Amino acid sequence: MKTKIIEIYGWYGTVAIILAYVLVSFSVISSNNIWYQILNGTGALGIVIEAFHKKDYQPGVLNVIWTLVAVVALLRMVR
Repeated sequence: MKTKIIEIYGWYGTVAIILAYVLVSFSVISSNNIWYQILNGTGALGIVIEAFHKKDYQPGVLNVIWTLVAVVALLRMVR
């Protein structure tokens, strides 16, 4: 059951990042929209959870950085 939940987090992450990219690419939202950063940050975090669970460290590290970028962007937006 735990593995299934982690897999769901990973799939959420994939869908969220793609959705964020599509929304920005087609000018539905801008990159300084809070929802863009939330989708990117939570999506990257979902991939981090699954990647580290599977001991697949390259996408895990990449998405830790991606998550941090989103968090910093969100913090700057709310100030």
